[in-house]
Amino acid sequence: MFNLSGKVAIVTGGASGIGLGIAHGMVAAGARVALVGRDPEKGRAAISSLPGASESGVFIEADITKYSDCVEAIAHAERYFGKLDILVNNAGMNIRKQGHALTVEDWHRIIDTNLSGAHFCGQAIHSAFVRSGGGKIINIGSMLSLFGTTYGSAYAASKGGIVQLGKAWAVEWAPDNIQVNTLLPGWIETDLTAEAKRLFPDLDASVLNRTPQRRWGTPRDLAGIAVALCSRECDFLTGAVIPVDGGYSIQG
Repeated sequence: MFNLSGKVAIVTGGASGIGLGIAHGMVAAGARVALVGRDPEKGRAAISSLPGASESGVFIEADITKYSDCVEAIAHAERYFGKLDILVNNAGMNIRKQGHALTVEDWHRIIDTNLSGAHFCGQAIHSAFVRSGGGKIINIGSMLSLFGTTYGSAYAASKGGIVQLGKAWAVEWAPDNIQVNTLLPGWIETDLTAEAKRLFPDLDASVLNRTPQRRWGTPRDLAGIAVALCSRECDFLTGAVIPVDGGYSIQG
């Protein structure tokens, strides 16, 4: 059950954090992975951390805010592995300013990375999935896909868009045997949240108090659900939006 043997996944922003945690889970389940990112040194280190690194993974340097880079990254991965079965749209970033303080450049940088990049990768991989007879897409949203916060209006807009993008693809691409689901991570220990902890000293206590499991998540906490969604057992599950947050979002 939940076996990914013979499957090939491409994970954007896969050199660290949630993306790398998911990649480790997929390799453990039998998949091979292409990690996409902008930092070759970081990417090589990520690949070397995978079990059976030389056989199980490859790093592809690309800037997903550029459509041409997305097309070439997908083509590179398909040439390297011979096919593609899974896309994890994980790459994301934030600039912690209140909405009135965001510059035009700030807005576009966040939207272009978090939303447009996901759209570009989905467009680029569609034909490869058709050639493979189907595929799985996991979009990484956020708790802020559901509710608001300070210092996050552009991020929230991008992650709300990710949810609707996933639902639209689930309907549009169902005839092509492509299932699309969205995960909403809670407070996960990553470089992005480490920055938030530095900026907001009370954040750690606030998160622990609201999270029923009384801990922060780790990138590996996303791996199990990602593997399950990409397995044959979840072929009839599409368009779902699933919080992975230790119960944070169900608290009043």
